Amino acid sequence: MSRRTTELLYLVLAGAVSTMAYVSVYAGRFHEIDRRSILYGLVFVVIFLVLHVVVRIYLPQADPYLLPVTALLAAIGLTEIFRIKPSLALLQGQWLIVGALLFALTVVIVRDHVRLDRYRYLIGVLGLVLLVAPIVAGTTVNGAKLWIRAFGMSIQPSEFAKIAIVVFLAGYLDDKKVLLSVPTRHVLGVPVPAAKYFGPLVLMGGLALVMLVFMKDFGMSLLFMAVFVALLYMATDRIVYVAAGGGLFAAAAALAVWLVPHVGDRFSIWLDPWAKADTTGYQLLQSLFTIADGGLLGAGFGRGFLLYADRQPVVPDLQTDFIFAAIANEIGLLGGVAVVLCFLLFFWRGMRIATQAPDGFSKLLAGGLAAAFGLQTFIILGGVTRLIPLTGLTLPFVSYGGSSITANLILLALLLMVSHRTNVVRAGTEVERHRLAELG
Repeated sequence: MSRRTTELLYLVLAGAVSTMAYVSVYAGRFHEIDRRSILYGLVFVVIFLVLHVVVRIYLPQADPYLLPVTALLAAIGLTEIFRIKPSLALLQGQWLIVGALLFALTVVIVRDHVRLDRYRYLIGVLGLVLLVAPIVAGTTVNGAKLWIRAFGMSIQPSEFAKIAIVVFLAGYLDDKKVLLSVPTRHVLGVPVPAAKYFGPLVLMGGLALVMLVFMKDFGMSLLFMAVFVALLYMATDRIVYVAAGGGLFAAAAALAVWLVPHVGDRFSIWLDPWAKADTTGYQLLQSLFTIADGGLLGAGFGRGFLLYADRQPVVPDLQTDFIFAAIANEIGLLGGVAVVLCFLLFFWRGMRIATQAPDGFSKLLAGGLAAAFGLQTFIILGGVTRLIPLTGLTLPFVSYGGSSITANLILLALLLMVSHRTNVVRAGTEVERHRLAELG
């Protein structure tokens, strides 16, 4: 069975699950099943079948599992958003269409991800601009300055910045990895390479700390620092960089807890949410109660206790930061674990693509994108379950948010490009090799 046929079969399965889940929620809300409930589910299926056709035409040798896993996660997210607030589900569906269009444009225009390496510095500057933009013209939401409002829309530039930064770091580290691996001096007893090669990297690390202090965004700051350190380790295989990066961020976080009230409050809630159960700790406690209320199997889509009688969510921001609590409530612990396994499958396939890639840039690009996806998932799930302090990140493909779903579909397109090139090179197809050589 070909890769694309395998992908199509899994997409049909994901589409069946999404349609049944949506119909279940619709029936639970309106106590009936009509044509609209089935039609909305089928529209979702059509969107991903179109993406399948794009992949089949332009990336026939790409990984067959990433797109179906994405479809399943997006279906679960849309279903739960409709369950919580139908009007937001309509908006999320529109953003999904925009994301699908950006996915197709990325595949058709870029064609081969290696071409991005030529513009690494331009892409890096774009990423920096996107990161700094909220500091200059951003709007504070829930204590963090993450959003830019324009033309009646709210955009979170950091979601797109993470992709640009990964592309830049992949190109830069692939070019300088040997020089960064060879120490030429010692600083505080630690062997380090020449300082001139660390300039762009210090800038990236410094930006993560700036985000922590000025944007009051602990989650995205942690994500950028973790991705930066992960890529540095992938390129150099030196654990000292991991220790140094982790220590620097820990010190900055401790300083931010003391200087930035919003960050300090997040840590105090994490340590003892009961002390502020009627104020800032209420959201986290409600999330834990909602997850626990689902039990082992849950009540089923559309039947969980997610809304009060006045249709207000039992957890504030349930459709964004805390959507996993809604999922665990309706499909239980087993269903929640299954969703986590879907995220792990996506991460594993991304890392597998990275390890099999034929060149350094492709390895670092795929590894960085997979790491960004996996780390973001861990950070938000860890916050919702009180494993780590709560952050304002979105759960990829699942949470409500236009910036998140569109950016992650671009991330998916890049991973599929790396996979396609890798399989073409491994298969030794001369025609495809020639085409890739012309594109590169």
